[in-house]
Amino acid sequence: MSDSSTPKRTYDAAGRRAKAEHTRNRVIEAATRLFLERGYAGATIPAIAAEAGVALQTVYRAAPGKAGLLDAAVQAAVAGGAGRAQVPVEERPAISTIIDEADPRRQLELYAATQPGVWGRVGPLLRVLDAAAASEPDLQRLQREHAATRRAGLGRFAALLESRGALRPGLTADRAADIIWTLCAQANHDALVLGRGWSVDEYVAWLARTLQDALLAD
Repeated sequence: MSDSSTPKRTYDAAGRRAKAEHTRNRVIEAATRLFLERGYAGATIPAIAAEAGVALQTVYRAAPGKAGLLDAAVQAAVAGGAGRAQVPVEERPAISTIIDEADPRRQLELYAATQPGVWGRVGPLLRVLDAAAASEPDLQRLQREHAATRRAGLGRFAALLESRGALRPGLTADRAADIIWTLCAQANHDALVLGRGWSVDEYVAWLARTLQDALLAD
């Protein structure tokens, strides 16, 4: 007869989720390294599995195909790491600091200061994406989705400025978001910092001043 009084082993759901998330992050980090080293075509699923030290099926569970892995890598780069990608954008420290700042001029200075880090992390992956997208419909869809996500985020930022009465007279939040979108584009960062050799401090100062002049009431 079995001893029914013996407690059954408790199922550690939280621990299993944490382990699965750690494994997924390891896969994304491995995929990121291989995308940057070998390009999209060269970063095969078996190579990513070997780099991460996991089974092939584990890679397929981490994201929907290789395009999904590149998407996850880009999202991780934007967030500053695979472990931070699941944190809502507004709750990330740099963004929450911008939201909480009451002075709109200082808000734009803080936002400008985030741009070199963002483009420094995500720019190389976006160049991989752009190079492969011409022949990959799934990657073209990713390009559109990334553009839409970025524009939506800037729309919320512009709406915040509008709600605080910070925008210059006649400037709508929608048009303000278009201006931020254009001035803070990767192309401008790359042209000035990578192409023309501006220092990060010079780029941030120019960007902050230009945003303030274009958006804010006198």
